[in-house]
Amino acid sequence: MILYLHGFNSAPASRKARTMEKYLEERGLERLFNCPPLPDRPGEAIALAESLLEGHDPDEVTIVGSSLGGFYATWLAEKHACRAILIQPAVFPHAGLEPYLGKQKNLYTGVEYELTKAHLEGWRSLCVDKVDSERYLLLLETGDEVLDYREAVQKYEGARMVIRQGGDHMLQSFAEHLPRMLEFARLTS
Repeated sequence: MILYLHGFNSAPASRKARTMEKYLEERGLERLFNCPPLPDRPGEAIALAESLLEGHDPDEVTIVGSSLGGFYATWLAEKHACRAILIQPAVFPHAGLEPYLGKQKNLYTGVEYELTKAHLEGWRSLCVDKVDSERYLLLLETGDEVLDYREAVQKYEGARMVIRQGGDHMLQSFAEHLPRMLEFARLTS
């Protein structure tokens, strides 16, 4: 199974999620793809993801996490001993999203909610201090205007990484990485 976790104020309709789903469909692997709409509350997002992992052998699971989804993927990969592909992952969302406290609106669904200190504390409680670098493949672009890619390089030292110069938070080179991602997930195309 590939469990795709989207980022902050994103949704399954995001460009990367749709691109990956289409790529898998073209290879007859669509049944392996799951991209749920994540609740804005950290505990609820983790609970939903864990419910989707139930009954799956960790060796047959790869979590793909984009931005905040990469933060969640890290917590899940460490707890459940599965692989994770991180795309421009958030390393410290409890600090990085603090300036956004207040009214929020999901870019895809239009759902409005209040980002509170409880969200920040929820993310802080999910921080993983030490990771098993063997579990990860990181896809990074240095031109990310939202997150400092060097934080991910430092946190996941020793992991497989592809770092492209330029680009942005959307990971402009995403489609180029799909074959590598399937190989890392141990899926045949």
